[in-house]
Amino acid sequence: MKRLLFASPVIVALVFGAFFLWGLNPERDPNSIPSVLISRPAPVFELPEVAGTGVPGFSNADLEGNDAPVIVNVFASWCVPCRAEHAVLTRLVAEEGVQLFGINYRDEPEDAARWLNELGNPYVRIGSDIDGRVGLDWGLTGVPETFIVGPDGTVLYKHIGPILGDVAIRNFTTALAQARQAGMT
Repeated sequence: MKRLLFASPVIVALVFGAFFLWGLNPERDPNSIPSVLISRPAPVFELPEVAGTGVPGFSNADLEGNDAPVIVNVFASWCVPCRAEHAVLTRLVAEEGVQLFGINYRDEPEDAARWLNELGNPYVRIGSDIDGRVGLDWGLTGVPETFIVGPDGTVLYKHIGPILGDVAIRNFTTALAQARQAGMT
């Protein structure tokens, strides 16, 4: 019993050391939080339009029956990384011809409309999630988060954080290409 008592600090130190080494692993991506939505239908929701944008709101029904995968981006005007990734999303719409749907998360409609008027509005539909309940249904951990949803309404991919930098853009466009390829078969 005394040996166990003397060995316990060493055991605790070894366990903490193992977690520390795991955290330093360069192969580990701290942004890769698994989503329970992957390979499942998008949550059931219905969001009103964001007043002043001229774009209709949307619901999960709008995610089904499309010819190709669509992108669902959760954003807010108060979110600095959202502003930074906006140009990437706008370019994806222009160059890749994807449909971009938006969930305006916990944001005042006037602020969102002003933000989109300033930066440009690449969204086909934008729903206003003022109280954040739909964001919870999507498993949101913060903004921005971006999903790829298949033509049948199934969530295929989730990107946490802004789609910025070569690696993030490459990973996202690869996932989009795979989703398109899967939709053709």
